[in-house]
Amino acid sequence: MTPGPLMRWDRVLALDHLTLLDVAPPDFVGLAAGAGFDAVGLRIAPATAAESPWPMSPGSRMLGQTVRRCRDSGVTVLDTETIRLTADVDLAASEPVLETAARLNARYITAIGDDPDLGRLSDRFGRLVAMASPYGIRAVIEFMAYKTVRTLDDALAIAAQSDGGGILLDALHVQRCGTEIAEIIRVDPGLLSYLQLCDAPVQPAGGDAAAEARTDRLLPGEGGLPLAGLLSAVPPATPVAIEAPRLSLRGELTPAQFAARARRSLDRVLTRWQARAERGEENDVAG
Repeated sequence: MTPGPLMRWDRVLALDHLTLLDVAPPDFVGLAAGAGFDAVGLRIAPATAAESPWPMSPGSRMLGQTVRRCRDSGVTVLDTETIRLTADVDLAASEPVLETAARLNARYITAIGDDPDLGRLSDRFGRLVAMASPYGIRAVIEFMAYKTVRTLDDALAIAAQSDGGGILLDALHVQRCGTEIAEIIRVDPGLLSYLQLCDAPVQPAGGDAAAEARTDRLLPGEGGLPLAGLLSAVPPATPVAIEAPRLSLRGELTPAQFAARARRSLDRVLTRWQARAERGEENDVAG
């Protein structure tokens, strides 16, 4: 059966690179365009010490290809990753990453907190915000249970002490960090940037939390996370990005098929959320 037409929404819908991280950035842009996404998130610097980066440095052939693919397809770059704020990070070495993000016209650059000294980490995030601002890029910080910035309050305090930084919300990390939807409702909207959606069992199966996040997520609507409540907790025009890597499906679906499935899963979740809002249930944090 031929799938019906995709829905159009008054917000940016993006596909984040971790979902299909083995696909090179220019090809990833093409996949996102073919699946009906407005934007992409691109991994232009490694998120872990063991990760091999794509050759996306300023002036590189791959960067030029990616810029052209964005221009030709109309797909924009919502976010770029990653600046790792470790105890010994050299922020000056992040300048080429920011230059690459600027060449891509990215809106955001994501920082991950990996320094146990949160005061020092906060100072360095403030410096990153100042470095990114002249490029027209907003630095945002993410919290996750297996990093040193583990709570929504930690991330909010770090962002609030910077001069213009923000936070991003990832549905899996919201759940695994024990963050209540009611807490998100109270967040200053000016500190929010975008929302990453995926799905998962409400309770973790056990094992490595980082492995779950990097390789074993479900697509939106396939698990038990309160996605409609999360969508209701943020401003209605907040960009939404799917970040849902699932290695077990990679042998069954091509990257293009997986991207198309991801886009349609997002339509279904947004349609259910919209129906709730129309019934006046938008303040119900369940679901």
